[in-house]
Amino acid sequence: MTQETITKPVVEMPLHDEKQERKQISLQEVLESLKNVADDIGQISELTSEEKLLTTQFFVALFKLMQPLTTAIQVSVSALPAETGAITQAFVDPTGHLSLVHKDGRMELKNLQEEKNRELMMAVVSDILPKFKTLTSAQKKKVENRIKFLTTLTKELQKISEAFAAVTSSTQK
Repeated sequence: MTQETITKPVVEMPLHDEKQERKQISLQEVLESLKNVADDIGQISELTSEEKLLTTQFFVALFKLMQPLTTAIQVSVSALPAETGAITQAFVDPTGHLSLVHKDGRMELKNLQEEKNRELMMAVVSDILPKFKTLTSAQKKKVENRIKFLTTLTKELQKISEAFAAVTSSTQK
């Protein structure tokens, strides 16, 4: 259940005898506003708890997906928020750590699983997820090439072994 507070536009009150009239807010309005704030705080608490669980599950899945494919994925520097500073290179590893190389040569490591890095995590994830297609396609190509290689070799070995078996069986008779 989400409650929204609707703000009314500020309207200038006409001057009456050089005095500005003020509308008094009733105690009921103040209490209702505080109740809405309390509801919002309760929902923020619930949502934060859910976000923490989802983040943990996300990084477990990311680790399982990335581990057989690569040790790190390059993050586009342009995808990073300005507050990360002057970055020349950025990489994310399967454990959710972002390695940043600053223009001055300094290296920085940020744990994207930490709550303080949630906005940075969203920027990084938005950048790297499309790159998984490239990784999976490259892995598929490697497996296909190995199969092609092994198929050719296996067929030749089978021919040779059959010929050899025929030669050895005829000489043993």
